[in-house]
Amino acid sequence: MALDGITVSNIVYELSSMLKGGRMDKIYQPLKDEIVISVRNNSQVYKLLLSANPSHPRMHITTVQRENPAAAPMFCMVLRKHIAGSRIINISQFGLERIAKIQLEAMNEMGDMVERSLIIEIMGKHSNIILADENGKILDSIKHITHETSSVREVLPGKTYALPPSQNKLNPLELNYETFKNKFYSNEGVKVQQFIYKTYTGISPVAANEIAFDAGINGDDYTAQISEEELKKLFDSFSNIILNIKNGGFSPEIILEPNTNKVIEFFPFESKQFTGFEKKKYNSISQLLEEFYYSKDNAYHIQQKAHDMRRIVLNNIERCAKKKDIQLKTIKDTENMDLWRLKGELITANIFAIEKGMKKFKAVNYYDEKMPEIEITLDENLTPSENAQKYYNKYNKAKRTLAAIEIQKKQNDDELSYLESVLSYIDSATDEADLNEIKAELVSQGFMKNKNTNKNKGVKVKKSKPYHFISSDGFDILVGKSNTQNDELTLKTAKGSDIWLHTKNIPGSHVIIFTNGAGKVPDKTLLEAANLSAYFSKAKNSTNVPVDYTLKKFVKKPSGAKPGMVIYETNSTVYITPDENMVNQMKKEEN
Repeated sequence: MALDGITVSNIVYELSSMLKGGRMDKIYQPLKDEIVISVRNNSQVYKLLLSANPSHPRMHITTVQRENPAAAPMFCMVLRKHIAGSRIINISQFGLERIAKIQLEAMNEMGDMVERSLIIEIMGKHSNIILADENGKILDSIKHITHETSSVREVLPGKTYALPPSQNKLNPLELNYETFKNKFYSNEGVKVQQFIYKTYTGISPVAANEIAFDAGINGDDYTAQISEEELKKLFDSFSNIILNIKNGGFSPEIILEPNTNKVIEFFPFESKQFTGFEKKKYNSISQLLEEFYYSKDNAYHIQQKAHDMRRIVLNNIERCAKKKDIQLKTIKDTENMDLWRLKGELITANIFAIEKGMKKFKAVNYYDEKMPEIEITLDENLTPSENAQKYYNKYNKAKRTLAAIEIQKKQNDDELSYLESVLSYIDSATDEADLNEIKAELVSQGFMKNKNTNKNKGVKVKKSKPYHFISSDGFDILVGKSNTQNDELTLKTAKGSDIWLHTKNIPGSHVIIFTNGAGKVPDKTLLEAANLSAYFSKAKNSTNVPVDYTLKKFVKKPSGAKPGMVIYETNSTVYITPDENMVNQMKKEEN
């Protein structure tokens, strides 16, 4: 569900009760489109998150610890200059728009108390965070909108702040029956649900459908199908929602799919339309939004941070793939080399029967049991001896080429396999520490340059840890998140009696079952570990994935092999189809 005006009203209501009268303390900008502000109020410290993320814009109290850049971005510096230490005097919403305003009392450079406004526009890709002075003049914004970007409204320092165009929608907080009725029946050929969210601001399709459902009306019915009696019920249902908003009667909940517990929607009131679904209720809309958006938001930012790294790996994969095509073509060109040697030998054997100037001759192939006759093409300008030498040279050149190509092909195949494994780790990275480890690996292998050596001096870098799972039988299972982590896990952490698993001839993570010296585990634990191996591999979405397993003592790393590359023996193989639910059930919560 998109964060609509109703949800914003719930957020504003909650933030007003928690933060009004508080003072803004520390201000950070962890990401280019995200601000975190510490607010001290009533002997407590709250962290206020303001996000202009185009996919998941929002504002709420957060408890998640975010890593901050070594140097604060410009917008963060402007906020620190103008509103650090300021007092929150009011938090409000523009009508039922997805726009909130935090009014502040701050001290300017002259020591005078002045008013500042922090405006948060939660509008998808047009989301923004704007700082304005007491006259509504924009001091700065997290996103600058020029005339070239938008011909409707500029958002730039020095400009006067103006609300975004209303699209001629009505304010639902001023709802009245006559206007509602006239608008409803003048919208022929429109579904009930569409009429509500297209006519009134701040109403999402889900909220519009809830209003219709509560009135006993199908939201997909057309306006012309609705009687006046039904229209009154629809209006009453709409009025009740608005009354709840005005009275702060919020009851936020997340709607979950039965059995899988997959999150479907969230709603700031107790919903009725999701019959048969599981519901998780919250006392705080901030807590709900944090839970709903955190994994999505994290995945988005990880994807953004991994963009350049992913592009470099894909470019190198493409280079290896092209090289492989050339190598295979070269190998194909050497297919006839044994025939070239044979022709050279047959020319030598029949050298007295051949004269210079002949273009071809036929000879019996003495090397074949059936002794067939073979026709040999000759160069009329060469002597018989020179013709034989020509075939020998052709054979020897192909033989040398094939020997070199075989070595090059193995090196290229190893590199291609390595890069594909790196790509799978980039795509499955869950936090910045994972990406940092993968980047360090790519730098060490010469695929990337370390551009931030001096910039990051003295900055503590969080170390990535392997995934930790616990089997049904209580055995600890670790899964590597990168090739260097695979090496450390297999070659340093695991003991000889622990069980090592890996997808057969498929890029993926090293998986270790810690057997506590027993050297064996129940079949159920082995299958669960094999499921992890298949899930954390390139074959994640395949069926019947082959997974090899053996004792760790049979796993060796060849000299000079790339990170994560090992050889093993005395293994067995199990075939398994990856099950995400099983993975989630086994995951150990880290402190």
